[in-house]
Amino acid sequence: MTSLEELCIGKFQSSHNNSIAKLESTARMRISSRLLALPTDAGSTAGLKPAPIALLPPIPLYRRVLRGHRKFLPREMRLLGDEYVKSEFRAHRNVENPVHIIGFLTEWQMYAQKIEGDSWMGEKLDSGKIDKMSDQQLGQLYELMQAIQKKQREDGADNV
Repeated sequence: MTSLEELCIGKFQSSHNNSIAKLESTARMRISSRLLALPTDAGSTAGLKPAPIALLPPIPLYRRVLRGHRKFLPREMRLLGDEYVKSEFRAHRNVENPVHIIGFLTEWQMYAQKIEGDSWMGEKLDSGKIDKMSDQQLGQLYELMQAIQKKQREDGADNV
């Protein structure tokens, strides 16, 4: 073999080896970047919590709740529900705390989904949510319970 052939073969082999090394490093980078992008189960409560929902902005959520009342609730419940929704959204109009805003929107969005799916009938309140309620919220809940019981008594007296 001449020195020219050796030189050409040497350059070919070195460029070939460089190409292979580049491909291998690129493949390693692709694999590692793909693995880094995957979520892990470490420290998570997979299966215990529902997947997070995308929150609607306040005005579309407000309209969705009222539309749900119009489509799925009886007239008496709709009147009570509409007034409550309007007063709650008005009361939270100027809230600045992002945690309160997210909690407020999340709860109302879950409520809208329940109304639309008829899964709310006969459902009991979660004791964890009751524990987190303020005294004012518990008072409102008690007043709502009394109004419902009064309405049921009136309906029962009318049917007798």
